[in-house]
Amino acid sequence: MTNPSTSESPTAAPDLTSGAAVARPGRRRRYSLLTRRDRVVLGLMVGIPAFLVLFFIWLPTLASVVLSFTNWRGITAITANNIVGLKNYQTLFTAYLFFWPAVIHNLLWLGFFLLVATPLGIFLAVLLDREIRGSQFYKTAFYLPVVLSLALVGFIWQLQYAPDNGFINNAIGRAGEGSQINWLGNPTLNIWAVIVAASWRQVGYVMLLYLAGLKSVDPALKEAAAIDGASERQAFFRVVFPVMAPINIVVFVVTVIESLRAFDLAFIVNGGTNGLELLSTLITNNSISEASLVGFGSSIAVVLLVISLGPIIFYLSRVMRESSK
Repeated sequence: MTNPSTSESPTAAPDLTSGAAVARPGRRRRYSLLTRRDRVVLGLMVGIPAFLVLFFIWLPTLASVVLSFTNWRGITAITANNIVGLKNYQTLFTAYLFFWPAVIHNLLWLGFFLLVATPLGIFLAVLLDREIRGSQFYKTAFYLPVVLSLALVGFIWQLQYAPDNGFINNAIGRAGEGSQINWLGNPTLNIWAVIVAASWRQVGYVMLLYLAGLKSVDPALKEAAAIDGASERQAFFRVVFPVMAPINIVVFVVTVIESLRAFDLAFIVNGGTNGLELLSTLITNNSISEASLVGFGSSIAVVLLVISLGPIIFYLSRVMRESSK
């Protein structure tokens, strides 16, 4: 007869300290939806554009910042003797005759875009948003200048401003001998003539942006404003226009950048001289010229870069603020 206390219980826990091998689960294998080929293709799709941006944008930008502290002329090697510190900036702000006129011309460009081209683009967008008869044709006609390059726009408007057989002088009766208006040769008129030509293109761009914004506005807002007795003008300025605040910011930033980077029209007309000096044309005329003052031209480029960062930072801060809400 066996002793129950010494008998092995059938429910006793197994001895885990025994030398018996214990099966352990292997490391879980990671599963990926991307094959090796997919990763290579994805790497090329991301890597090539990133390389192009770094090589053609960021590298020249950093090089311009470095060169702005030198008097390098673009021919010989850069040595310690070429380093001049802030001398280029001092000369630019105090002694260079064309800098401040160029700043004023850029401000005139910006003011005309904001006060004339942008309101006209908004007006056209409101009209075409009503889906009037032939609205598709009008949208295409007004947007067509945006498709054209600024260089081509410059050639088109050179024909319109021609003193003897141009459309504008013929339209106002000033195409005859002795009464012609030299729109592009007169240094007091050419800046306004070129700004009008640039606005011809800018109006279509602003119109397109606001058309997209108007399509996204809830029609119930307009109906509620009409029920409250608001006129169409009051409904637009007090209800619709504030709702399109993101579009307003985009248009403002784009307008500022377009006015700062204005180059093509002024350079095509007369090389950005004789009353058409802009910051962008000063960079070209100083960097690529007989004097070849690459270091001095780079200092103008750095000033233009710093000014351009203002609206960009403003836009990004607004976007990040809206996304964090």
